[in-house]
Amino acid sequence: MMFQTIRTRLARALPDDALLLLDRVAVAAIFFLSGRTKVEGLFTIKPSTYELFRSEYALPLVPPELAAHMATTAEHAFPLLLVLGLCTRGAALGLLGMTAVIEVFVYPDAWPTHLSWAALLLPLVAKGGGKWALDRLVIPNVTLKTT
Repeated sequence: MMFQTIRTRLARALPDDALLLLDRVAVAAIFFLSGRTKVEGLFTIKPSTYELFRSEYALPLVPPELAAHMATTAEHAFPLLLVLGLCTRGAALGLLGMTAVIEVFVYPDAWPTHLSWAALLLPLVAKGGGKWALDRLVIPNVTLKTT
């Protein structure tokens, strides 16, 4: 009985929409700050970024220059979309895919970090951005039914 009361109070104090907003901002900060380390000024990719993709990251099948541009663009665009709550599911799915690539091909021993990123991204893929997201203005009255 006591645990039910605590759970009810917590649910009222921390509604899903507030948690989804916090989730969006938290995961956006992680990736956006990573993206900022790859550029100079507003959006000039550093020579060291290209070198990282040539040597340390060395993704299979993707030329390093293309990978550097794709990753840098994704680490700027997707976090911005998440903070705004615009195309939330797509942006979160894009970052989840990026996380999977990093885990499999770049830093396979960093799975605890990547698992925590996935834990932040999966609710956004499943539930969207919540009530406080621009998605609600673009596509009003859309609800995801879960069982």
